[in-house]
Amino acid sequence: MKLIHNAKELRPAADKVCLAIGVFDGVHLGHQQIIRQTVTDARQHEAAAVVVTFDRHPSAIVAPDRVPPLIYSPSQKLRAIESLGADALLVIQFDKQFSEQTGEAFVRDLVGGFGRVQSLCVGADFVFGHKRGGNVELLKKLGSELQFTVHGAAAVSLDGQAVSSTRIREAIRAGNFDAASQMLGRAYSVAGRIVEGDRLGSKIGFPTANLDVTGLILPPNGVYAARATVRGQTHRAVLNIGHRPTLQNPTPQLRFEVHLLDFTGNLYGEEMEVTFAAKLRDEKKFPSVEALREQIQRDVAASRKSAGY
Repeated sequence: MKLIHNAKELRPAADKVCLAIGVFDGVHLGHQQIIRQTVTDARQHEAAAVVVTFDRHPSAIVAPDRVPPLIYSPSQKLRAIESLGADALLVIQFDKQFSEQTGEAFVRDLVGGFGRVQSLCVGADFVFGHKRGGNVELLKKLGSELQFTVHGAAAVSLDGQAVSSTRIREAIRAGNFDAASQMLGRAYSVAGRIVEGDRLGSKIGFPTANLDVTGLILPPNGVYAARATVRGQTHRAVLNIGHRPTLQNPTPQLRFEVHLLDFTGNLYGEEMEVTFAAKLRDEKKFPSVEALREQIQRDVAASRKSAGY
């Protein structure tokens, strides 16, 4: 899959394109339906299947006080879209200037950039453009003029409710990984770059990889048995999400710390993806660092026995 930042980057390699447009956070079952329809259209019309998305959630610009935490990091989102068979991913920089563009201007710019748009697929309730002035009705009007077909895909339902990114976030906040995974159509996971920490884990015999999870929705604080994939290898792991109350830091920061079982090595700068197996316990303050070390030993033993493996 080719990653592009301007529609013209695809020309002249693609004579015509079929587009899927959306934020696609989580690339859940509803999003998958939209992208698969686009891929099907592209194969039928010998066109390129192009997914159009944005470099941040639009609310980060138009409603910064209401921007939701993201389900997926950019790299997770890219991999999920690629797995559905898209030929290219257009990532648009969503800034203040772009947010002031009308919905009609946005579509005309896309069509002008790609040259020929065969079809365009969005969710049935998709709104876009300045002050959310664009919708499926506008797309169909423009499609009639500019000669492209429009699909407004209905929401996918699960357990009698529409699958949505909001609903998935609620499941993750509640620690309901089964529900989140069902709506995602794949096991729920968190991915981030490994950054340098204070090396306390190494000092007590349990080195950890600290993930940068800024802006992501996270499960409840606690200790989890997990599987961690890094450098193409998957390892058993113990994960701690929390503020490490035992250390009595006057300005505690939320940490996402992964201890890989039976592994030694330097992983700084690598991306790690963590899948949850089972929650082992809640976050707890211990009377001493030694007591914490003994508990981590028990956590490691418990994770080895976890049914999630």
